[in-house]
Amino acid sequence: MASPTARPHPALAPASLAPASLRTESRPVRWLITAVAIAFLAVFLILPLISVFQQAFSHGLGAYLGALGDPDALSAIRLTLLVAAISVAANLVFGVVAAWAITRFQFRGKGMLMALIDLPFSVSPVIAGLIFVLLFGAQGWFGAWLQQHDVAIIFAVPGVVLATMFVTFPFVVRELVPLMQEQGTQEEEAAILLGATGLQTFFRVTLPNIRWALLYGVLLCNARAMGEFGAVSVVSGHVRGETDTMPLHIEILYNEYHLVPAFAVASLLALLALVTLAAKTLLETSPLGHREGGPPQ
Repeated sequence: MASPTARPHPALAPASLAPASLRTESRPVRWLITAVAIAFLAVFLILPLISVFQQAFSHGLGAYLGALGDPDALSAIRLTLLVAAISVAANLVFGVVAAWAITRFQFRGKGMLMALIDLPFSVSPVIAGLIFVLLFGAQGWFGAWLQQHDVAIIFAVPGVVLATMFVTFPFVVRELVPLMQEQGTQEEEAAILLGATGLQTFFRVTLPNIRWALLYGVLLCNARAMGEFGAVSVVSGHVRGETDTMPLHIEILYNEYHLVPAFAVASLLALLALVTLAAKTLLETSPLGHREGGPPQ
């Protein structure tokens, strides 16, 4: 039996308790590493972001607001927000259902399901867009039937929504699965034994335990949905005022040398991304948003 005064082996002690002698890097080396990291962030993140806003306001506030008030720009903004809202809502439901099935049931093909969930991470978004063209395009598998029933998917809003949903659906489920596996099923089994129904168990036990991971996955899903370019570019047809999202509208304006309007829309998209990043950071640092489902004990 270990003595009450026994001390853990230095290799097993937490980093915060490790003596300074175990830190092999000298202070100049630590400063150098920190400086390199800060310089990398400045060159590849901060300076480009400053450049976007500088170019957007280069002709004054009036030109900036005029660019955002253009009908095509407003249409692109509305479509981006609409597609993001639909994709996030659909992936929220899918993520919870898929995570529940993976962590609470044993069935054949579970490994295959996990591989399919990870598929958007390994497939180029352009290839994903081409898949939908081959399925729903005029010469695709379902193209003739869709034309007969006057249903437009490719080069229309439904195609943009489908492509965005495909590239974003792993985010929510991938946040939930590790957490639900770690938590186990003890609390849910106790609720069932006490007479709770399945829905009561989900809303009163499971959902409170996963709510912060769920919100974290929703934020990541929303950020990817608003910024998606490759898959949407393939299926949208670049129809101005109808199927152009903000990234596609920025590309069109830039290729036509309308630099101020292009950077104005880009600054708005960057601002939305910064808001999402700020929400993600607050969620990570807040005690109420602790990743294990609640405040740390």
